[in-house]
Amino acid sequence: MTLDQLRPIADRLLTPFVAGADRVGLTPNSVSVISLAVAAAAAAAFLIAEPLSYVAGSVFVFANGWLDLIDGALARRQETASAGGDLLDHVIDRYADLTIIGGLAAGVDSFALGFLAVTGVLMTSYLGTQIQAVGLGRAYGGLVGRADRLALIGGGGVGAAVVSGPIVGGLGVVELLLAFFAVIGHITAGQRFWGAWNDL
Repeated sequence: MTLDQLRPIADRLLTPFVAGADRVGLTPNSVSVISLAVAAAAAAAFLIAEPLSYVAGSVFVFANGWLDLIDGALARRQETASAGGDLLDHVIDRYADLTIIGGLAAGVDSFALGFLAVTGVLMTSYLGTQIQAVGLGRAYGGLVGRADRLALIGGGGVGAAVVSGPIVGGLGVVELLLAFFAVIGHITAGQRFWGAWNDL
């Protein structure tokens, strides 16, 4: 499914934003830190769990994803790409994932689903970097990557603003989204593990 395959197209759309960030003196690391603050704003909005706050949370989620693209493109423009910057970017992305999903779960009082969702998300990301650590290259494959998750969360926030109350089996939009991440996240992690295992 993954939207990560559309990254070359996104990179072309980034040009004016990257130029603007460079012009005002931002560094790739500062953009990464700003993206974490935006993720925290998304979580706070989702925690309120009201229609308008869900829409606001979705806007912040899309902004987080956009900033996550800008920091790498800005590093290439400024020729400052480094192992330290890559490390910071990955750490901030994981904290952003935890924060956003935590805000969704807390907003609907569904901590068990939130736990299952966030472990699926973290294991997917962990497998990507662990596969790289054993010398097989960075793994982005599987059913749902980070770009997909952010798109689904953004869309889910808008859906939660429009549709209140249960939809299937007593679960509302947010709970269904968390359940989806719980299942698909672990399946994606399993896909990455199995593919790497066969390549060793």
